[in-house]
Amino acid sequence: MSIATVPGVSVLGQVTAEQADILTPEAQSFVATLQRCFNARRKELLGARVQRQSELDAGIFPDFLSQTRAIREDPGWKGPVPAPGLIDRRVEITGPVDRKMLINALNSGATQFMADLEDSHCPTWSNNLEGQVNLREAVRGTLSLSVPGGKFYKLRTDGKIATLIVRPRGWHLEEFHFHVDGEPCSGSIFDFGLFFFHNVKALLANGHGPYFYLPKMESHLEARLWNDIFNMAQDMMGVRRGTIRGTVLIETILAAFEMEEIIFELRDHSSGLNCGRWDYIFSFIKKLRNHPQFVLPDRGDVGMTSPFMDAYVRLLIKTCHSRGVHAMGGMAAQIPIKNDPARNQAAIDKVRADKEREVLAGHDGTWVAHPDLVKVALEIFNKHMPQPNQLFVRREDVHVSAADLLSVRGLKGAVTEQGLRSNIDVGLQYMEAWLRGVGCVPIHSLMEDAATAEISRSQIWQWVHHGIKTAEGKPITPERVAALLDEDVATKLRTLGPQRYQASKFDLAKKLFASTVMGQEYSDFLTSLCYNHKARAGTGQINAWHAAHGPTGAGEASQRTSMNFGHVDKRRVRESQ
Repeated sequence: MSIATVPGVSVLGQVTAEQADILTPEAQSFVATLQRCFNARRKELLGARVQRQSELDAGIFPDFLSQTRAIREDPGWKGPVPAPGLIDRRVEITGPVDRKMLINALNSGATQFMADLEDSHCPTWSNNLEGQVNLREAVRGTLSLSVPGGKFYKLRTDGKIATLIVRPRGWHLEEFHFHVDGEPCSGSIFDFGLFFFHNVKALLANGHGPYFYLPKMESHLEARLWNDIFNMAQDMMGVRRGTIRGTVLIETILAAFEMEEIIFELRDHSSGLNCGRWDYIFSFIKKLRNHPQFVLPDRGDVGMTSPFMDAYVRLLIKTCHSRGVHAMGGMAAQIPIKNDPARNQAAIDKVRADKEREVLAGHDGTWVAHPDLVKVALEIFNKHMPQPNQLFVRREDVHVSAADLLSVRGLKGAVTEQGLRSNIDVGLQYMEAWLRGVGCVPIHSLMEDAATAEISRSQIWQWVHHGIKTAEGKPITPERVAALLDEDVATKLRTLGPQRYQASKFDLAKKLFASTVMGQEYSDFLTSLCYNHKARAGTGQINAWHAAHGPTGAGEASQRTSMNFGHVDKRRVRESQ
């Protein structure tokens, strides 16, 4: 159906009657106002990312900022006291915003649920609007689902619903179906604005507030932008500043050098930092991809005890607790393995070991990807953290240098044939599912989202670019990767059969995957690469807009800017680190 739009707003996608209630004129105006006030700064910051990448490529590696030293050295400032529903965060479950996932996660016994509009969510127009409909019903306690066979899902009524936290898209993504004054809306502003507009009053009536996870940031200036958006949104809706809380995912190597500044910028809106481990590994490869001293071994050999990962975790915990905010642990990607007790027990044991390492390090909580793992993680945190959090664990023993955050010294492992083939398989499977509209995919008993697919394709690019040989002695060349891609797709054709394969997106996934793993062209984000293709294959209105305006800056910011991004020390890190 078509819907009425306010001046300056164009909706370039189909809308159902139920979805139209999300895109009311008032909601459109709210989102459009935020877009008009802040989109120029967003694009400036994306341009600054491009400038910073050029510096990294030239060997100007990250360091702590000299111009913000006063913030880091001032012990007097703190973040706010934890908000209602965010005091005890021992186990958070995460997942996309489809109806069944929302119900199961909110009912799972976890303390919080991160409802994801980002990496585990494929942002088709329909998925985005349905997700907002589902979130609105979840906030009001009316969310339910009937499925064939008579099964009925609904939210529990015993008061033990997980606290809802929403993760909007990162700054690099745009919403091609919602234009303001002739250009696509920021995906971050669109996701945040609609959820906040429709739910802030109901959330406050429930005794909580609107809480968010903020992804993919690369500097404190990007956190400042979120803080300004929060302030304006609260002013527009007539609620007290500080009502919103945002937990920042430290999932880029550059953000790790600005953790204190990020907390400082969010001021009264900060609810801590989270170790976004898989995206962090992706960022480490991506940002340093042109330098051979940072080539990493197989994905399975890079874990939380790797030198650069261990340093980042220790610094995050110390930073958060010195400022009085939560230091959240990362995702256990394992999922239960049915009909194989031995392998299932091995997966559970890995989760236990991971969560025990986190709680003993001082984390205040952790993430799991499956409802059946909530009890496993709770058992570990309840044993070692009987109190609501560990904000009192200051970790004053920790001293992390810039070199530590970039160190691969002593990292064990190798680049193997199996690792190469696994990266191709995981990358193709995930991209094929994403192109079908699915953002969270179980592959080889792990729950994979965009971050793990990004690691897979970035490692292949890095290995090809630097002419790496596998442990078996075979060089990784564009020709070899192309042959392995052909081999992998042929195997999938035999496994699926012609009819099922024809209905799949593997041919397109192979084409897009191949475009960004051959050691030359490198797309900033797989999600941008796939979204640009998927959206342009959609409505004629979107195709017409792109024909008139050319490529957008979504994830592929091309304009340089003279903005001072803060990296004035420009110290080089020695290759021996």
